[in-house]
Amino acid sequence: MDDMDHRILTALHACGADPRVASAARGLSHAGEHGALWLAAGLAGAAVDGARRGAWLRGTALVAGAHLGSMAVKRVVRRARPAHVRPRVRTVGRHSFPSSHATSATAAAVAFGALGVSGLAPLAVAVCLSRLVVGVHYPTDVAAGAALGALTAHAGARWMREGVPGASHAGRRP
Repeated sequence: MDDMDHRILTALHACGADPRVASAARGLSHAGEHGALWLAAGLAGAAVDGARRGAWLRGTALVAGAHLGSMAVKRVVRRARPAHVRPRVRTVGRHSFPSSHATSATAAAVAFGALGVSGLAPLAVAVCLSRLVVGVHYPTDVAAGAALGALTAHAGARWMREGVPGASHAGRRP
């Protein structure tokens, strides 16, 4: 798997040779740092959607929880960041697995998608791919982060929708 991880990362990192691609990837990476983009989106949703404010806040808490969970896993696994490509952004930590950007992006897409917000999935995918283009994660880091984010948001979906007007929980799985 390591050979495949290296080859995929090398190919996607090469896409960043185009300055426009590199700039977009750096922008997405910076916006997703510490889940900031997604936490801001959740708080904005809570501010403008008073009828579902609680659901937005619980969804935002799920995103934050997923992000914190990924940071805890990093401290246990302690996988080093890729050394065979030159990173295009600075990173806060030196551990790579799982990608916290992928975790929070996917958690937000799933959690806020459960509230009927469309269009977040392509943005979440772009954030995930940006981590490969900037050369700071292996594909398996991103895949594991996305899985952790999706599982966290899915596990908390019922709790998130509590008290939402018109949301029927009958027949829905958490």
